[in-house]
Amino acid sequence: MKRLMVTGGLGFIGSYFVDLALKRGHQVINVDKATYAARGDLDFHDRENYEHVRADICDLKHLPVGVDFIVNFAAESHVDNSILANQDFFHSNVRGVYNLLELVRAKDETDRPVFVHISTDEVYGTNQEGSYTELDRLNPSNPYSATKAAADQLILGWKHTYGLPVMIVRSCNNYGYGQYPEKLLAKTIDFLLNGKRMTIHGDGTYRREWLYAGDNCEAILLLLEKGHVGEIYNVSSNEEHSVIEAARMVAATLGLDPDESFAFIPNRPGQDLRYSVDCSKVRALGWAPKMTLATYLPEYVRLYKQRA
Repeated sequence: MKRLMVTGGLGFIGSYFVDLALKRGHQVINVDKATYAARGDLDFHDRENYEHVRADICDLKHLPVGVDFIVNFAAESHVDNSILANQDFFHSNVRGVYNLLELVRAKDETDRPVFVHISTDEVYGTNQEGSYTELDRLNPSNPYSATKAAADQLILGWKHTYGLPVMIVRSCNNYGYGQYPEKLLAKTIDFLLNGKRMTIHGDGTYRREWLYAGDNCEAILLLLEKGHVGEIYNVSSNEEHSVIEAARMVAATLGLDPDESFAFIPNRPGQDLRYSVDCSKVRALGWAPKMTLATYLPEYVRLYKQRA
């Protein structure tokens, strides 16, 4: 059993990780300020070895005693919101990471937890072909990815200068039940179930890799066990679909005519055409995704209807 401090564990991906960690017998201290995107359908308080600390990671003054790992999911993550209100993204994604790093640095060198930061494939920017490796340069295209890239650079600087034990995990586009309906699949299901056309930026041909959040968290937990401190790991399904392809899959699952389900709107500023990352490092440790988007969508729709 490990003692884990998880930040943002009431959010989408963080909640999948907390659930998995508790099921594996770990102790979890969940630091989450419970923003608009926090899930309200979780049963963590009824389970053993769980504690919730309601706090902003920027305001923390000390770390819990005896923590083995800090797994940092806490972040503002919606690109459209970052364009409209980038100060919130700087606050959480940069200042929050800085504060956590300083709290780790303040600990005695023999008592420092490993700081595991959950980043994103978007820090690499767009690529027309091939897949980025962990050694490729960062080239963010919007305020969200820029703040995530800035956090990555802070972590590497604190590692080299102060010797902090760190690990960076750059995951591709996650999906799954519990995602706040500002993201594509959840919003598409919500709109179509309510008789509205889903809005699609541009012509919808920009491409993403689609990774089930449960598979992503299996990879992260494996990295806590087998990953090397100081390393960066990409996590990806290598399952690639354009935005319009994924949205059409949702419409088909709902039994709707895709040609009548969408409204196309102007592209957002700084739109990346394609993300793709090479995840051979984490696969070499024994991880592989188990879920595909087509397999999961019927269950996703069922759970969404059940909640509604």
